[in-house]
Amino acid sequence: MIKAVVKTIALLAILFVMLYVGMNNIHAVDFHFPLAGTTSKQPLRASAALIYFGMFAVGLLAGTILAVGGGGGGKGKPAKAK
Repeated sequence: MIKAVVKTIALLAILFVMLYVGMNNIHAVDFHFPLAGTTSKQPLRASAALIYFGMFAVGLLAGTILAVGGGGGGKGKPAKAK
């Protein structure tokens, strides 16, 4: 129970930081990410808060997928006892 409350408080703190960044970074910026290929010639132009949120969302999804795992890898039949 305590673990869930601590995780919820941590998530709320992260969301507060995102809200704070969004309120104070309303100017448009150019986003360059040459490894993606499309932004090497023409960068994305969006508000800094929107780009920050997008990077946060990608990181959160990647972390969730890594934490939960693909499943099925080590869940075979249990060994028979002799």
